[in-house]
Amino acid sequence: MNKQPVLQPYTMGDLELANRVIMAPMTRSRADNEYQAPTEELHVKYYTQRATAGLIITEGAQVSKQAVGYIYTAGIHNKQQVEGWKKVTDSVHQVGGRIFIQLWHVGRMSHPDFHNGELPLAPSALNPNAKSFTPEGFKDTVTPKAMTLEDIKITIRDFQQAAKNAVEAGFDGIEIHSSNGYLFHQFFNGTSNHRKDQYGGSIENRARFYFETLDAIKQVIPQNRIGTRFNPSLHGIFGMTMDAETIPTFDYIMERLDKEYDLAYVHLSEPFNDVSDVEFAVQNIAEYYRPKFSGTLMINTDFDQEKANKVIEDGLADLVSFAKLYISNPDLVGRFKKNVTTAPWDADTFYTTGAKGYIDYDVKTRELIPQS
Repeated sequence: MNKQPVLQPYTMGDLELANRVIMAPMTRSRADNEYQAPTEELHVKYYTQRATAGLIITEGAQVSKQAVGYIYTAGIHNKQQVEGWKKVTDSVHQVGGRIFIQLWHVGRMSHPDFHNGELPLAPSALNPNAKSFTPEGFKDTVTPKAMTLEDIKITIRDFQQAAKNAVEAGFDGIEIHSSNGYLFHQFFNGTSNHRKDQYGGSIENRARFYFETLDAIKQVIPQNRIGTRFNPSLHGIFGMTMDAETIPTFDYIMERLDKEYDLAYVHLSEPFNDVSDVEFAVQNIAEYYRPKFSGTLMINTDFDQEKANKVIEDGLADLVSFAKLYISNPDLVGRFKKNVTTAPWDADTFYTTGAKGYIDYDVKTRELIPQS
């Protein structure tokens, strides 16, 4: 019997996961149709190929038209999208897989090209000075519109409706994308949130929008089917700059989640880049937050088989999510079981359309789910 920690089953709430190898959410830009909906010829095959993962977390799916910031990304806010995702979940479930959908709003990491010339929404009118991937290529971001109280209420309802749509589409649960410089992260961060009302200023106020959204979502889906993702030491990319209150803000959020909620998991990212010279950064996220959170902890960023087994064996995480390795290794679980070398990925096809670099990677083990 294979004794690798990452290959052991795991009970997550009321779901039994076959292993602890999780497919991380990844934008792949393949919904190049009128409705930005998943397709049978691409998305169904892509996710079903990878259904031996203990859990699949889909690419970020925007909760409304206003939430869009990248081309060809599939949403979860119209009928065609729900129908497209239903084909994905049916296929994944047919072969015994588990699948959550990541709910996404990019906030200021967008461009007027996506919004009929209107400004994207954000906590404050502060340009992230980043890039948005538009139909005409990468463009500089603009100064966004500071959200009104009504905008915030509408966005909370959008997330709640998206969660209802996810249930209708057959997902096992949802993940709130509260990470990587997108809307919730923008509210958390004092360098992107200069509000003077109940959604700005104090740490509690900057986290208020997130918790109000979480409370709305748990009205339509059980808490133990809700995951959430954070990137506490994100700095210098996605328009984010850390300050003295960044880590205390995430400490507050994690401690409150631990005391007041019963989520499926919290999904944390280790630093995306070198932050060793950043005064406020935490270098080892799993080690730092494991004592602060007693629920299911998932960790991500640059893990391989050896590192994944070690972080679980050391008790610093319960689950490990893999991103790029899952692009080029649909049979990743099988490769881990048989200690087969993983295949390299083709970065040139990460965000292109079509099958190349999406559903055509070679399989070296029999752990791939059969395709009809």
